[in-house]
Amino acid sequence: QVQLVESGGGLVQAGGSLRLSCAASGNIFSINTMGWYHQAPGHQRELVATASSDGSTVYADSVKGRFTISRDNARNTVYLQMNTLKPEDTAVYFCYADGTYSRNLYRHAFKLWGQGTQVTVSS
Repeated sequence: QVQLVESGGGLVQAGGSLRLSCAASGNIFSINTMGWYHQAPGHQRELVATASSDGSTVYADSVKGRFTISRDNARNTVYLQMNTLKPEDTAVYFCYADGTYSRNLYRHAFKLWGQGTQVTVSS
């Protein structure tokens, strides 16, 4: 009923920038939190940044001052602007969203992950 579609990953040199996008589609009634997590080989999935419906944001210490998360609520889309990228930022980046959707006149909760997009930063 709800899908997340990510875009914007790729290969960049250290010090460069990338912008990730994630759009949610379906019979969405509301979205509470949208965000980004990453997972490097041999590591667990970790929080990068989240943005809540009240406008609050959370960042991992490792990306503060370099990454900026933003939301376009009219488009149910979240962005992650990544600047001054480092090789240690290399990982698969996953979009996350939770909220409610409508089906058969009822509302249902959802928690979804995107398919992941590879970000590779070369030194």
